[in-house]
Amino acid sequence: MQRLLLTLLLAAATTVHAEHIGSVDTAFVLIGPDHKIVVEAYDDPGVNGVTCYVSRAKTGGVKGAFGLAEDKSEASIACRQVGPISIPKALPEQEEIFNERISLVFKKLRIVRMVDSKRHALVYLTYSDRLIDGSPQNAVTAVAVDRASAIPVK
Repeated sequence: MQRLLLTLLLAAATTVHAEHIGSVDTAFVLIGPDHKIVVEAYDDPGVNGVTCYVSRAKTGGVKGAFGLAEDKSEASIACRQVGPISIPKALPEQEEIFNERISLVFKKLRIVRMVDSKRHALVYLTYSDRLIDGSPQNAVTAVAVDRASAIPVK
């Protein structure tokens, strides 16, 4: 039991968390918070010096206030170099670096990092899925890495 608890605590401690940057209201709701577009920042856990900014719709109202609303599938992403890029350990060619629940049960917002070795770039894809049928809504961005800096790949 103690091992399981320790494992869960360590996993939670290493989970990537979004940092709220700001939001704008898009529709007034009489009871509960307004519908809005939120902007959040995600630091890439495997690449120092890269942050991804994601904007997405957040449903308000009573359901939104209690976390029961289903947010829209659309999201936009822009990843940028925000400091010197360093990659402490080899990266998989493709890796999900973040996911967050955006409905009560089935839908998640996901961010995947891909290594484009030929162009010496890191490509980031955001999309939302449904357990049942998926979603074609997606957005992509890339961060060029200086050729003097190696991108170690597993």
